[in-house]
Amino acid sequence: MLRPAGVLALLALLVGAMLAWPSAGAPSGRSAPVLHIDGVIGPATADYVTRGLTRAAEDRAPFVVIEMNTPGGLDASMRKIIQAILRSPAPVVAYVSPSGGRAASAGAFILYASHIAAMAPGTNVGAATPVQLGGSGSPFASPPDKTDPDKRSSTPPSGRASEAKAVNDAIAYIRSLAELRGRNVDWAEAAVRNAASLSAQAALEQKVIDVIARDRTELLAQVNGRSVTAGGVAITIATHDLTLVDLDPNWRTRLLAAITDPNIALILMMVGIYGLLFEFMNPGALYPGTIGAICLLTGLYALTALPVNYAGVGLILLGLGLMTAEAFAPSFGILGIGGTVAFVLGAAIMIDTDIPQFQISWPVVGIVALASLGLTIVFMRLALKAHRRKVVTGREELVGSTGTVLDWKDGKGHIFVHSERWQAQGVGTMNAGATVRVTALKGLVLRIEPYEHAGLDESAAPHLKET
Repeated sequence: MLRPAGVLALLALLVGAMLAWPSAGAPSGRSAPVLHIDGVIGPATADYVTRGLTRAAEDRAPFVVIEMNTPGGLDASMRKIIQAILRSPAPVVAYVSPSGGRAASAGAFILYASHIAAMAPGTNVGAATPVQLGGSGSPFASPPDKTDPDKRSSTPPSGRASEAKAVNDAIAYIRSLAELRGRNVDWAEAAVRNAASLSAQAALEQKVIDVIARDRTELLAQVNGRSVTAGGVAITIATHDLTLVDLDPNWRTRLLAAITDPNIALILMMVGIYGLLFEFMNPGALYPGTIGAICLLTGLYALTALPVNYAGVGLILLGLGLMTAEAFAPSFGILGIGGTVAFVLGAAIMIDTDIPQFQISWPVVGIVALASLGLTIVFMRLALKAHRRKVVTGREELVGSTGTVLDWKDGKGHIFVHSERWQAQGVGTMNAGATVRVTALKGLVLRIEPYEHAGLDESAAPHLKET
């Protein structure tokens, strides 16, 4: 069996390995890497794409293909990917594929940021209106009517001010990308303001994209000979005798994708807190503390990568603190129940986005809350049991106990009780070695009587059952 130190060493090696990219051979000069964005764009996707572009630059790849099929994702992750594309010395070809796929919302921004934009037949692009943050509202409403001055408002309602800021910021961002790549600026604004969308053919006709390609072979043929500027250098793409090499997400990316799921992060934090709690209650066990510390730090790291509401995080930490306090300072359930309520409220408002894939699942919140409440009830029962237990130590427990006479003269002497030597007083003559019972305690002197006078009372001398 592995000792705790061995477990820690193994985990340290695994964490170190997470920092490395897969050891697969680097692509040669006549091959180009293909990165994949499939699904919601989050912290793991951003990390995967930025690392892939960095590796392509180190390997001097002629260009990079990013195959996309995404409904959108987090703004911070999208911007991280776009920044990596803009500073990449290798041209980036964004390819919306396969047929039936889409580059919606954040995907449209990435398509606009790429040096060459391509789509497969049967795909679509657009619907880039920001999703409302920090509430349970719907996507932004239609813009005000510009044709009727009476319907305009110089100052937007306070509830919509943040919405207007987000929309205008997104419009400015996508317009700047369109101007940088020489693409349709007006449609880019409409995609954000009015959630406009286009099919592949319409996107080509309106100069939103550069290429329509049915597959990778046709894509290579279409981009061959095109000139772009990447890293401040004019580059002509040559695809003759060039192969595309898939650079799939490694286990580090998959692990990051798992822990940045808000539900997993929440569970990791709970396991971490209770692991440390059990370690404090049973010092030296090591395993609960080791696992708890790892889970807690991993969960907190995941929260730093997500758009969180710090009031929600504060309520969760308060709830965990109250539930922990219940174990060390039993309040007969008051702290535990209060902690559970704070935890549920915090989980409900923790994630500051309306993107469904990054929402806390209510069944998960319910299960975690019930588990916490169950542990609180266990701690409460243990506290009640300890409160009702008969005193087994201290001076109060001496009365009714039995002992052995060590010496006796003139109604007083010494007896041995509870592994201690005590002064004693009593009536009558008692011989050394006789069994006596304590009837009272006055100061540091015990009042005793011969045990046979008390009768064989099992409750008064329970330890004599063995004799």
